[in-house]
Amino acid sequence: MPDFRQARDFLLKHRTDYETARAGFRWPDGAGFNWALDWFDAELATAPDSRDRTALWIVDTATGTETRLSFAELSRRSNQVANFMRAQGLKRGDHVLVLLGNVPAIWETTLAAIKLGLILIPATTLLTPDELADRFDRGKARAIVAERDQLAKCESVAPPEVKRIVVGPGGEAGWIAYAEAFDQPAIFTPDSPTHSHDPLLLYFTSGTTAKPKLVRHSQRSYPIGALSTMYWLGLQPGDIHLNVSSPGWAKHAWSSFFAPWNAGATVLVINQPQFSAKVLLRELERCEVTTLCSPPTVWRLLIQEDLAAYKVSLREVCGAGEPLNPEVIERVRDAWGLTIRDGYGQTETTAQIANSPGQPIKVGAMGRPLPGYDIRVLDADGKPATEGEVCLPLGGNRPAGLMQGYQGTDGKLRGLEEEVYRTGDVAFVDEEGYLTFVGRADDVFKSSDYRISPFELESVLIEHESVAEAAIVPVADAIRLSIPKAYVLLVGAAKPSRETALSIFRYTNERLAPFKRIRRIEFVTELPKTISGKIRRVQLRRLEVEGDTQSAFRGIEFAETDFPEMASERKRA
Repeated sequence: MPDFRQARDFLLKHRTDYETARAGFRWPDGAGFNWALDWFDAELATAPDSRDRTALWIVDTATGTETRLSFAELSRRSNQVANFMRAQGLKRGDHVLVLLGNVPAIWETTLAAIKLGLILIPATTLLTPDELADRFDRGKARAIVAERDQLAKCESVAPPEVKRIVVGPGGEAGWIAYAEAFDQPAIFTPDSPTHSHDPLLLYFTSGTTAKPKLVRHSQRSYPIGALSTMYWLGLQPGDIHLNVSSPGWAKHAWSSFFAPWNAGATVLVINQPQFSAKVLLRELERCEVTTLCSPPTVWRLLIQEDLAAYKVSLREVCGAGEPLNPEVIERVRDAWGLTIRDGYGQTETTAQIANSPGQPIKVGAMGRPLPGYDIRVLDADGKPATEGEVCLPLGGNRPAGLMQGYQGTDGKLRGLEEEVYRTGDVAFVDEEGYLTFVGRADDVFKSSDYRISPFELESVLIEHESVAEAAIVPVADAIRLSIPKAYVLLVGAAKPSRETALSIFRYTNERLAPFKRIRRIEFVTELPKTISGKIRRVQLRRLEVEGDTQSAFRGIEFAETDFPEMASERKRA
């Protein structure tokens, strides 16, 4: 713990001194360090100035109820959950699928898993049964922790040997009540030491193949690696920090778990049955939030309101997930006198590049490398370039926040065989070291704050009986930044009609989570391809950007909004 405490305190001390922080910061070794036991329990839950401080504050706007748990209370409750999981036969190295919303159990379970040495597979509650089945199959989960509204979906795909734990009131045949955890002892004793290389998290993330890749993080990479995220967010002890993010995504672990608790801040959650910018702004004011991180989609909705009418207590405001346009930044600055600071990272890493507190900001740039990250911009031949792929060195300069690798079904790790880790993102770097995001080296794109893999959506499309070939590209959207559009080549007997479009929309909606839904379909008679037969998505993207409606690759287009009969499905998206 001393190394971790020193590194953390160094960053807090030099919170606005970028040059000193970059030059003097060193990643803690993490050998024998268990973040939940040696930091959360031994420091935050024990120290007189923090033990009674609120660690977790959940506001439910639908019911008007609130839950507050101190660091000491969460320490005790997570000990009980760890003992409960051990009593179910779970042991170090076992995989546990977590299918929870923003309820206390997700924080308690994560702390318990770190203490016990379990490997968590975080999953969004928006997953379809098919996507959930893939998590069971490739994730090798021995147990699942789920809320009651997820049980029917789980029952249809969970293998019979999987331990089932349900969060919520009432009993359910075949499921163990999570509430039984609080009959367990409040003192937890680990069965063996924690090693920094012990696996901790398995994230499924969209890539360029049909199935999401499995990103594996260790007991060091996210807990210790999140020191860089803490620095970017500008967090301080005692802050009330709100991160707008759903569980199941890496950003939730970044900014609703490790980074704020590295600083000793309060994690605030505002649960809304349906997002309302007015409600969020009202709670920002009432709860006296000091630090806020939201995806650009939320920022674009917030500026539709009269921001100046809300007397907020904010000191730091951040955005991540996709580039922010200047209008949003200017509107927030005019209303609150605060500048939104962009940050960049991936599921595979913690925050790598950002505009840190107190530093000059260049509009459009995502910032400079954060303490602990040696960023290299390389061309296709691996040579330094002003515009190229963002890469991280391995070996001695490897950042603590980098994943262990992509885990295959055989348990082996892949993806870090070169001298550098290639992020797949292209950026421009100027003479002062500021990096500006250019785009993906492959075709993955962002819709709202979610990464979308074209190949994954195309794989679902071509299963429809009328679809011969398909290509997914992003098209501009006022709220989500971009939405998935499908260029579809039909089989010979199918007609490019309204009925066919409706059938395809309904088919894909049943098989894709709402954030992945295809919003527009264009029936074409030909798709652009390379000599080797690969579809050139880049050419279709260019048609959309340039507004070219005369190309031979254009056809008959339908939007999801053209179908009033699908209104109920759209409301759930």
